[in-house]
Amino acid sequence: MGVLNVTPDSFSDGGKFLDPRMAIDHALEMERGGADLLDLGGESTRPGSGGTSVETELARILPVLHGLRGALKIPISIDTRKAEVAEAAIAAGAEIINDVSGLKNDPRIADVAARRGVPLILMHMRGEPRTMQQAPFARDVMKDVSSGLRTSIAVARKAGVRKSQIAIDPGIGFGKSFEQNYELLRKLPELAKIGYPLLVGTSRKGFLGVTLAQDGKSAPPEARIWATAATVAASIFGGAHIVRVHDVDEMAQVARVSDFTLGVPGKLRR
Repeated sequence: MGVLNVTPDSFSDGGKFLDPRMAIDHALEMERGGADLLDLGGESTRPGSGGTSVETELARILPVLHGLRGALKIPISIDTRKAEVAEAAIAAGAEIINDVSGLKNDPRIADVAARRGVPLILMHMRGEPRTMQQAPFARDVMKDVSSGLRTSIAVARKAGVRKSQIAIDPGIGFGKSFEQNYELLRKLPELAKIGYPLLVGTSRKGFLGVTLAQDGKSAPPEARIWATAATVAASIFGGAHIVRVHDVDEMAQVARVSDFTLGVPGKLRR
C-alpha cells in the first residue's frame, strides 16, 4: 500500500503533494513502482497534530480522486476519520476506507462501509493524535491493542459491516512506546489470531529514527529507509497481508523477496 498524503504537515512528506497535479503524478509513479493499493489522506495524524475540518480535507482529496479516475488501475483507500469524507471519497472513486481511529472518532464510518459494501480497515490508536505520545502508555500493549481492535470490530459488525470487509491494523507508533512498537512487531502472529487480515504501517516512523539516532539526534524520516525495510520484512514474516509504505519501489522488492522466502511468491516475472 503506497502512502499519498495531500497535507501540509504529515511527518514524512508534508507539503510535497499538496498540489493535485503533483499528487496525481506521484500516485501513478507508485503504481508503476509496484503498489497494489494507494492510501490517500487529507489530514495528518502524526503525533502532536491537530484536527482538520471536513471542508479542508475534501478540498485536498477530491481533486486528486477526480484526476486519478480512469488513470489509476489499483484500488484507492481513503485515510480518514470522518464519515462525510469517507462518503464523498467513495462517491468519487475510492474503494476502501482506512480509519486510524478504529471508529472512535466517528462511528458513522461503519455505516458508510456497510451501505457501500467497501472494505474497512480498523486501526488501534491509544488516545488522540495531539497527545497520544504524551499520555501514559498501556501496561500491557498486546492486551490493549487486542481489546481495542475487538471493540472496533464489534462496532463495525453491529453496523452491518461483514466480516469479509474488515482488516485490522495494530497502529504502530500511535500511542505506543519505543519498546511497545517492537513488541507488537514480534507478536504479530498473536494479533492474527483475532481472525482478520493484518495491515502494518512502520514506514519512516519515529521509533525507527530513535533506533538509528546518532549523537542524541533522531535520524530524519528520509534516512529511515533501510530500517523501514527491516520492519517490512519482519511484518510479512509475522503474517501481515498489507504493508503501508512511502518508498514503494524499494519496499516492493522487500515484499517480493519476503514472499519468495515464505514460499508464496505468485508468478515469476521473466
